[in-house]
Amino acid sequence: MTTIGLIGAGLIGSQIARSATAHGHDVVLSNSRGPETLTELVDELGPHARAATPAEAAAAGDIVVVTIPFKAIDSVPAEPLAGKTVIDTNNYYPQRDGQVAALDDESTTSSEMLQDRLPGAHVVKAFNHIAAADITEQAAPAGTPGRRALIVAGDDAGAKAAVSAFIDEIGFDVVDLGPLSEGWRIQPGTPGYGPRMTADELSEATASARRAHA
Repeated sequence: MTTIGLIGAGLIGSQIARSATAHGHDVVLSNSRGPETLTELVDELGPHARAATPAEAAAAGDIVVVTIPFKAIDSVPAEPLAGKTVIDTNNYYPQRDGQVAALDDESTTSSEMLQDRLPGAHVVKAFNHIAAADITEQAAPAGTPGRRALIVAGDDAGAKAAVSAFIDEIGFDVVDLGPLSEGWRIQPGTPGYGPRMTADELSEATASARRAHA
């Protein structure tokens, strides 16, 4: 089975970890406060989980999930992520992260900025538009009528395929937005951000998104 490394073990990270271990994957959890602060979560997840430093989680993961506040992306270790598939769950919230001119004028996106930080990695945007609890509560087997869909966006086809397979395995259909630069279509404030939608509904919502400076 795949090993999922997690840089960040908050609401989204812990839920992805629960889904991953429930499907037989190993998870390596990390946060900014140290492995000893993750004992309770590791105990809950069982023998497929362990705690580590962010660099160790990055090195251990076949797929690595970066799920920390956007303002902290400069803390993500780049070297151990070279060549790896990296899921970016983050969103830019100016009230939390501070104003970022390149995001405010829409000349780039938060996921592209993470990709710039990790030039050797293959960043795929995913899990940024679903509430944490819904990752486990709304999961459903493939083929279930009304199954919720989640997006992926990325520049590497193999990385997107790996992330899409993981998303499908843990209970969701997948809508591919195309390259990483198209991730703006599901950022906060867009029609697809937040609500539960099927693949057809999510495709329509993301296609209807408009940029403020268009």
